[in-house]
Amino acid sequence: MADERKHSPVPQEYSWASFAGMSAKELHRHYAVVLEALGRRDGTLGLIFHNARNKIKDPAKLRLLVENLIGQTDWGALSPDVKGDAYEGLLEKNAQDTKSGAGQYFTPRVLIDAIVQCVQPKLGEVVCDPACGTGGFLLSSHEYLRKVHPKLSAAQERHLSTRAFRGVELVEEVARLATMNLFLHGIGDRVSDADLPIVCDDSLKRPITAKVDIVLTNPPFGTRGSVTFTHGDKNSDSDELVVMRPEFWVKTANKQLNFLQHVVSMLAPNGRAAIVLPDNVLFESGAAEVIRRHLFATHDVHTLLRLPTGLFYAQGVKANVLFFDKVPVSDRKRAKQVLWVYNLRDTRISLKNNPLRREDLQDFVAAFSPGNRVARKEQSTRGCAAKWRCFDTADIVAGEGCRLDLEWGEMKRGRSTQVRVELEEMAALIAMDLTTALKHISSMSSSGTAGSTVRNKGSVTRGR
Repeated sequence: MADERKHSPVPQEYSWASFAGMSAKELHRHYAVVLEALGRRDGTLGLIFHNARNKIKDPAKLRLLVENLIGQTDWGALSPDVKGDAYEGLLEKNAQDTKSGAGQYFTPRVLIDAIVQCVQPKLGEVVCDPACGTGGFLLSSHEYLRKVHPKLSAAQERHLSTRAFRGVELVEEVARLATMNLFLHGIGDRVSDADLPIVCDDSLKRPITAKVDIVLTNPPFGTRGSVTFTHGDKNSDSDELVVMRPEFWVKTANKQLNFLQHVVSMLAPNGRAAIVLPDNVLFESGAAEVIRRHLFATHDVHTLLRLPTGLFYAQGVKANVLFFDKVPVSDRKRAKQVLWVYNLRDTRISLKNNPLRREDLQDFVAAFSPGNRVARKEQSTRGCAAKWRCFDTADIVAGEGCRLDLEWGEMKRGRSTQVRVELEEMAALIAMDLTTALKHISSMSSSGTAGSTVRNKGSVTRGR
């Protein structure tokens, strides 16, 4: 694709045209040289090709692919949408293969699109994802802006392709996927090294150098990391790996809590955020409670979407999307602060067999009332009153633990029924184990082996 452009970012000696006229073996050797050379370059090319390796061992097959398949396609005639959509389709298909583990990096696109539709990015704003995976939130924001603003000035086009989107990804292979994903949509192909849209790094260890207008992210799940982040002094006697983050307000090694603190520290005044969080962040005590109270004291925490289980790669993990804005204290005091909660947890979802659909989220987006949240109300006439309810923020803060695992009506009854069923199943399993153990002891006693079991306990245990 670069070779079809008037000004290619790829040096001529490593361009697509440099493969012309080579034998299969020559092409195979040259391809390895090209990958290594491009991987050493700075900028977008270096990030895409860093540590890239040729996995096609048969020179004849590589030549067939280069000359007869890829080489015969007029890539320049395909729009960025077509190329980008094809690439994203491959990423989504790979994510649905739970054996590969790719699903942990892929947030369902319909969920991403719904979140972006609720947050409504604006031209001139900077959108950031500090755990960007394959770049879904950034691309959805890009598509939303192009759909809402079909005619852009040259300056707006330049901002959209070079400065509007920022992502950080820890895993190199996934950062490569994200960079290619954005590149195929026309983002980041003409930027300087200082303006790369995707950076391969640990977000939590990166100091905040510039605030952003919007943060949309689904941080990696997992309770405790190997690093503790603190706003205070390091303890020199501690064996822990401690990183100083002065803008954080509580010391913890919990990944989700640190990402939440990180997101808050990134927001510019009047900034908006939506972050996917597991259930434990909503109700745990200790550092989690401190963070929740601080968040309510400094931000407008206005919406919580409770997601179905089985939505992500980690089966059984219950997740939510928390929406909040960084608004001035005077604005927060002028209006009564409430948190609206939408329950989508009863929806039966699985990553592969029954994926989340756009229609599953349409009612939530309508209830969210993007751009006019003061118009929110319980839409009982449309049958969603049981799913959509508001809570007074003052009551939440005054309540024990400042908990956000808020439930009502059928949700409470359903949860109590589920807990009872789980306890009954657990009791039945324990009873079966005890019955089996008693039968085993009885059979050994009747055969006269009980004494030897006591005398030679170690050998019997090893045999079992």
